[in-house]
Amino acid sequence: MRVAVVGAGPAGIYAAEALATDHNVEVDVFDTLPVPCGLVRYGVAPDHFSIRSVRDKLVETLDHPKVRFFGNVTIGTDISAEELISIYDAVIYTYGASQDRALGIEGEDSDSCFAATEFVKWYTGHPDAQDFSGQLARAQDVVVIGLGNVAVDVTRVLIKPISEMNETDMPEHVLKALRNSTVRRVHVVGRRGPHHATFTTKELKELGELEGVSVNIMASDLPSSDAEASDGNRVVERNLKVVRDWAERDSVDTPKAINFRFYSTPLAYSERDSELVVERMTVLPDGAIQPSGELERIPADLVIRSVGYKGSHLTGVPFDSAKSVIPSVDGKIIGAERSYVAGWIKRGPSGIIGTNKKDAVATVATLMADLSEQPSGAQAPDYVVSLLKDRGIQYVDVSGWKRIDAAERELGSLSGKERTTIHERKTLLSLAKGN
Repeated sequence: MRVAVVGAGPAGIYAAEALATDHNVEVDVFDTLPVPCGLVRYGVAPDHFSIRSVRDKLVETLDHPKVRFFGNVTIGTDISAEELISIYDAVIYTYGASQDRALGIEGEDSDSCFAATEFVKWYTGHPDAQDFSGQLARAQDVVVIGLGNVAVDVTRVLIKPISEMNETDMPEHVLKALRNSTVRRVHVVGRRGPHHATFTTKELKELGELEGVSVNIMASDLPSSDAEASDGNRVVERNLKVVRDWAERDSVDTPKAINFRFYSTPLAYSERDSELVVERMTVLPDGAIQPSGELERIPADLVIRSVGYKGSHLTGVPFDSAKSVIPSVDGKIIGAERSYVAGWIKRGPSGIIGTNKKDAVATVATLMADLSEQPSGAQAPDYVVSLLKDRGIQYVDVSGWKRIDAAERELGSLSGKERTTIHERKTLLSLAKGN
């Protein structure tokens, strides 16, 4: 049996591992990017070394003799979904949910208001990222909208002392931009209260440990009873302790500051006036919230929205636009023959990296139950190679990825660190060819 996996992030690589290792299936893993690992490379903050180190374990799967990597190949453009299913016995789609959700407010389409997804791409070295160097060189106040870990990551990267970022694998142009950044205050805005936030306690605490940075929270935004608000949830309980400690600290004058604005709903952004207009929310006795009619204007040279990810439609594959996922039952796509799905594009953007392993293994189990007794009708292994060459697609195989990996490690060693990310697609493709 031969199976194609579309997406070389954690879910895709875990699916390939299960197929090759547990079921002796030949697997070709495709990705639009020239390099593997998806959001582990281009979503996890560079200063979270332990999480990013998962990459080293993931790429071991690409060395399996039954697994091949085809980077820089876009399914839906270079090869259609219809062609793919005609080449392989089955296809598993694992391309994630990398699109951002909009706020739907006036001024959101200005150049100074953008998605956290784009900003994260930039500071992790994604080859298709917009450059934010110019914006950071003129901004003093940045508003980050959202109460999740991505919002915390963005806030930390914006305000953290550059001396603590120099040891990361950030591309050199990003480090230079952060050195030249004029950002002094980050305002974290959320519609609900601190006990509704989805921060992990470790990431939240990091904000209060940054040198030269104060964290400010209005005591009135805290619940009257932490025990009632947490309702037995230990993470919420720990988070509330962190923010309450911040609220009770004596005010200190620091070069930089993080200001939390809970119970604040964004209404409009004015690039001309450099301000975000929010409406304060009122908490009712039953815990529900409603608009108060009280408006507040928050200084905002830049606004970065971090209000969630969503999946996107791939031509030729069924898609549930209401839920922004590929519809499926036990990982089998509804309405598509011999096609399966795993990861965020299956269940939505939830869970941790390890969640994708369990999810991918479950999908592979469904696939094998459906197809393991059927004779293979797949094209020969060389077929897709010839197809890509005939179409002039410069794909990156495992050897090419290893050349990129070696070049990044060599570049990093020049600065005394493990790696420096290379971000230009042209350079990545050149390195992959051995040039």
